[in-house]
Amino acid sequence: MSRKATRRLRYRAIFRPEPEGGFTVTVPSLPGCITYGENLSEAKIMGREAIELYLEDLASRNETLPNDNDAYMTDIEVASPDEVLAHA
Repeated sequence: MSRKATRRLRYRAIFRPEPEGGFTVTVPSLPGCITYGENLSEAKIMGREAIELYLEDLASRNETLPNDNDAYMTDIEVASPDEVLAHA
């Protein structure tokens, strides 16, 4: 009995807390892939579901499936606009 290996793809997601509660989830590598969860656990579930649906749509149109396997992520610090304008 032969089992077909499942190809695993990895995506970075950003979980942004909302003022009214809950989290908005965005996936930078998948433009327009945005969802929401009432708490972090739900947001993670919704994020996975949104990614899977996005990829299914791409696959149905025979488009290349992007991934974040080789992506590098870091923070970039910049001056706030108030500080920039004060020194202009």
